[in-house]
Amino acid sequence: MAETPALPLAGFRVVDLTANVLGPYATQMLGDAGAEVIKVEAAGGDPMRHVGPMRSPAMGSMFANLNRNKQSVVLDLKQPEELALLREMIARADIFVHTVRPAAINRLGLDYVSLAKQFPRLIYASASGYKRGTAEQDDPAFDDSIQGRSGLAWLNRDAEGTPRYLPTIIADKYCGHALAHAITLAALHRERTGEGQEVRLPMMDVMTAFNLVEHLWGATICEPDQGLGYTRMLSPHRRPYATRDGYICVIAVNDSQWARLFAAIGQPDLALDPRYGTLDARARNIDAILGFLAEVMRGRTTDEWLTVLALADIPATRVNSLEDLVADPYLAQSGLLQPVDHPTEGPMLQISPPVELSRSPLTVRSLPPRLDQDGPKLRAEAAAWVKDAACQAAEGAGGRSGKKATGRAS
Repeated sequence: MAETPALPLAGFRVVDLTANVLGPYATQMLGDAGAEVIKVEAAGGDPMRHVGPMRSPAMGSMFANLNRNKQSVVLDLKQPEELALLREMIARADIFVHTVRPAAINRLGLDYVSLAKQFPRLIYASASGYKRGTAEQDDPAFDDSIQGRSGLAWLNRDAEGTPRYLPTIIADKYCGHALAHAITLAALHRERTGEGQEVRLPMMDVMTAFNLVEHLWGATICEPDQGLGYTRMLSPHRRPYATRDGYICVIAVNDSQWARLFAAIGQPDLALDPRYGTLDARARNIDAILGFLAEVMRGRTTDEWLTVLALADIPATRVNSLEDLVADPYLAQSGLLQPVDHPTEGPMLQISPPVELSRSPLTVRSLPPRLDQDGPKLRAEAAAWVKDAACQAAEGAGGRSGKKATGRAS
């Protein structure tokens, strides 16, 4: 029988004090990579448990898509004995992740400075709206507010110029990716040096950096008169093109692709037109050329254009609705959506880890847990650790030799 390959984070234990989307998305990625993730929830559970279609209370579809490969335990952190259990779980963990606002985490005594003194190998990760040391460091932040302040809602203006949120929680999800990435880098550092460290993710900075890659534009070279914003991205004509029976996405990037595109639409001479023949010229006349393409695309059906453009080797796809997307034949081939049978919720679709690793492939080892599903086991285990640590402390105080209690992060 072939040996099961080791997962990248196998052997790492994560205590996950996060809720909603950003934090759970990040810790789910750590779980997919092999980490043991202990999700600590309040009595009512993660709010996402109550969002979306569900067969059982507190098992909503939003929660299901953010919390596989985790164990669930309910702790009331207002109770000293339950807070002590959490502290002992952290002592035995490699990674502690939270999305609690700084003032609240400080009141619990779970700030980085306090924990790092006891557990120097601990990787301590948190996400907040704004960077520490700024006037807004304690301000609340959510996906909508970050979409607005980072410029994303403005970039997504409608035809009348009204800012709009993207109809996806992009700030939460992208920041979740960024947090998982940063934690993995810290884990790599610890494997090389033995040192733990603090990982801080400010959503505003992450999303602003994301948006300005192309839109910093003239400010990149300190020439503000050249303006901000990548002109092709800001053109009102940069949108899916209407065809005779639907919509199609068409993209040409370099001069060779544009020449083939012009030939495919029956206008080969446009490749020689000084307004459109080069990348720089097209950038200056982007509204005109995209507007022209929009008119041309109305002349044929989507399938007709897909055939013509495929022969010209021009990237083009039809526009999927959500229903179309789930039924897309490509997804059936790629296996992204996997049918599973949840032990209590019945048939479900799970979104598989989309990234492929040839030597240590990411896996779905357990499905989203019921609220406090693992609570009895985890509370008993933590209580035993607390008792053991107290006994060893008493032995040390009494002058008797005893093994010092040490956690994984010590």
